[in-house]
Amino acid sequence: MDGLTDEVRVTMDPRNTPFLNSAEATPIMNELDVGEDGRKETLLHRPGFPEADTALLYPPPLSPDPISPLTHLGTLPSGHDAARTGGWDRRLNSGFQGCQLLGASADLGREAHADQSVTILHAKVAQKSYGNEKRFFCPPPCVYITGHGWKVTQDHLKAAGYGDSVYRVCGYMCLDSSSQSQADAFKLVFDEQPNSRQMFACAKSLFISDQDKRKHFCLLLRLFLNNRQEVGSFQSRMIKVISKPSQKRQSMKNADLCISSCSRVALFNRLRSQTVSTRYLSVDRGAFIASARHWTAFTITMVDDQCAEQGGFVLSEGFICYGCVVQLVCTESGAALPPMVIRKVNKQHAILDVDEPVSQLHKCAFQFRDNPHAYLCLTNDAIIEYQAPFSVRDPSKVVLNDGSCWTIIGVEVVEFTFNQGLACITTPVSPFPVVTGLEVNGGGHVAMLEIHGENFTPHLKVWFGNGEAETMYKSPKSLLCVVPDVSVFSDGWRCLRRVITVPLSLVRLDGLIYRTSYSFTYTPELQPPPSARMTAGGGKREGGMGGGQDDDILLETIHQEFTRANFHLFMQS
Repeated sequence: MDGLTDEVRVTMDPRNTPFLNSAEATPIMNELDVGEDGRKETLLHRPGFPEADTALLYPPPLSPDPISPLTHLGTLPSGHDAARTGGWDRRLNSGFQGCQLLGASADLGREAHADQSVTILHAKVAQKSYGNEKRFFCPPPCVYITGHGWKVTQDHLKAAGYGDSVYRVCGYMCLDSSSQSQADAFKLVFDEQPNSRQMFACAKSLFISDQDKRKHFCLLLRLFLNNRQEVGSFQSRMIKVISKPSQKRQSMKNADLCISSCSRVALFNRLRSQTVSTRYLSVDRGAFIASARHWTAFTITMVDDQCAEQGGFVLSEGFICYGCVVQLVCTESGAALPPMVIRKVNKQHAILDVDEPVSQLHKCAFQFRDNPHAYLCLTNDAIIEYQAPFSVRDPSKVVLNDGSCWTIIGVEVVEFTFNQGLACITTPVSPFPVVTGLEVNGGGHVAMLEIHGENFTPHLKVWFGNGEAETMYKSPKSLLCVVPDVSVFSDGWRCLRRVITVPLSLVRLDGLIYRTSYSFTYTPELQPPPSARMTAGGGKREGGMGGGQDDDILLETIHQEFTRANFHLFMQS
């Protein structure tokens, strides 16, 4: 990797950055590549982010997040890796502003439109059922199937002589315990959503009984085609089991029960504790509604109230506490509600003098910051502002109606994206490899990339863009590979004045492509490589000897060969 720095930093996942930077940027002329023959190229680009493609119901005064420096590692901006057709958190990472994304063509990119995605939405906690009662998970776990690749699979089956019914997807969802039988699994019936190319199903009657003594569990989703061909098994994130919502003030010992800023939550309203009357806060075509079936994951962010009053918008970290100003943003569409103050609810009264942390399954109310008498409320399927009067007996309380009392719960969104390419692969896609982190060892001419995650097998290879890297399997949680030279992605250019970002993918030996949300960024050096410095300094010294420049080149060549030799020794062992 000639012309690169050795500095390595890891950026945060863009899903933790909930807002779009919609600031208009001015065109800038940048000098790009410098070849060994001294030629230069110039590129006209517009750094910054595109305007949001979804109109907000209540346009808030959003300001851009601080731009983080370009780094070697990071998560790939949506739209350049897998075709995240579900739209979950399709927001660009400010850390990759102005980068050139390569590797989206040729082998891995030519069938990017044929990606297949499976997205699971579920709550972070679940109440345990006691005796004969059944406390169904609320909100119910949902599954979205998206991507043009499902239609490609259908075309393959039609060409093989199968009917349309064979292509239909069916699934089962259950708890991941070994004692679960097929009878305990909930059969999912997928419906195609109107005005979209995605299929949806939810498991309404899942519960965990008191006979299950686990404190944490996962949901297991198994998908099939109607010809009994298994698509694969997909696992949710860990879910914590609780007996009932805690009414005590939460401490750091129970931090996993607190709602943190920039996390995802869901809101629902249940009239008189009746399950059939449950309504979920949702977004439909940019409008906020109350839905009896669909629920939406929102990013809840704590806002600095003092800066917000001055027209700014500064995000704060930490746990959400009652009395804080928060903002709710739909993770799918980007639609946002105006800043609101979250209030604790007790016996249908909003308490104004409480500042304790917000906990899972707490009842709360949302008071509009710019209109203190108005609260977020539902009536039938509509979302309105309810004008709440103060309590006559206690001025620190506000009287609420049934529609303005909400229950808040943390949620998770897990997405699996794969691509079968032109071949119709009949083997299941599971176990599905999940990448959780990257670590670079070395730098300069030779660097090794260690990939951390789960469900790795010896049959996986790491691909940088459209090029395969030398890969070594270390364990089910670790892969090691050699980082390809930057010249592979820059048409032979060795000295760069721009960053180059390529997506990282895992490819199974039979050609199945597993998309990841991670990317690798080649960063230019502040100084040119030794060969360029030698040329700029006038070439050889008097007497015909290259001096220190030749020594530097020799040492770099030895270091490169030594590193590659060590990697092959690891492979053999």
